[in-house]
Amino acid sequence: MTKSSLHIPGPAVPNLPWEPRPAASTEQVWRYSRNPIIDRYPIPCAYSIYNSAVLPFEDRFVGVFRTEYKTRMPYLHVGWSKDGLKWDIAHDKIQFQGAAPEIAAMEYAYDPRLTKVGDDYYIQWCNGYHGPTIGLARTRDFKTFEQLENAFLPYNRNGAIFPRQINGRYAMLSRPSDTGHTPFGDIFYSESPDLEFWGRHRHVMSKGINWWQGTKIGAGPSPIETSEGWLLFYHGVLNSCNGFVYSTGVALLDLEQPWKVLYRSAEHILTPEAPYETTGTVPNVVFPTAAVCDAPTGRIALYCGAADTVVSLAFTNANDLIPWLKAHSQLA
Repeated sequence: MTKSSLHIPGPAVPNLPWEPRPAASTEQVWRYSRNPIIDRYPIPCAYSIYNSAVLPFEDRFVGVFRTEYKTRMPYLHVGWSKDGLKWDIAHDKIQFQGAAPEIAAMEYAYDPRLTKVGDDYYIQWCNGYHGPTIGLARTRDFKTFEQLENAFLPYNRNGAIFPRQINGRYAMLSRPSDTGHTPFGDIFYSESPDLEFWGRHRHVMSKGINWWQGTKIGAGPSPIETSEGWLLFYHGVLNSCNGFVYSTGVALLDLEQPWKVLYRSAEHILTPEAPYETTGTVPNVVFPTAAVCDAPTGRIALYCGAADTVVSLAFTNANDLIPWLKAHSQLA
């Protein structure tokens, strides 16, 4: 595949945050030189902000941020940025509207993803309802937020909606889990006609094909549509003698049957190495949750949580990443 053969449907993002690959680097993904972009204690109520979601909105960027309070309970806050780097984050958590009373009184909310489907923006998050499940909400202006029904039974994490309907249905990736620290560890695909009733569940891919993703895997940002398939960033976890290590991988899924994995990286593309990734509340974590793509150029700004403490940024280009993935793929 040459650079000119790849097509990415979607808008240009002329103000996409970007740094060129360092001259000496041969890596497919490289870190922003001024990381972290959101440090600890960014607003008065917060102990830390990490694992958050970002999208372009009009002429700026909007974010939904996992905000961990000093009680150590997480909730969601909205934020705004002109450049995707410096953020003005609301001091009050999002007040969702319209939900049935049983689910409106959420116990906690964390690890959001943010997806535009048609004219609507959807937040997907890990919602506390007798254990973690996938919460959903819809907005058009990021001022009012309509909470929808929880997508799945507890226990489930890492919900990521596709940015368009597939075969006339909404589609989502998730990772079912148990009451503990997710020993199930595989990614599944589900469909819905109305964002309320979910079914047609299909297995996508398993943990364990090599050590860096041997304990569990989970979808990162919503997949990016390309002419070669759905480009999916995901996290994989190694259970080392010093605890869990969260790294980032990449896969390519079939456009019309996204439970079929075309390519999957044998190697991680990011692993904890920088001080803000190896040291923090939970050391050794690089956790991708947002990918903003400038469609005409293929440039991607990848937002990650680091060490469950701060937000960092990395860069790649789909024109280079997809050929690399095809050459470094391992399916089983």
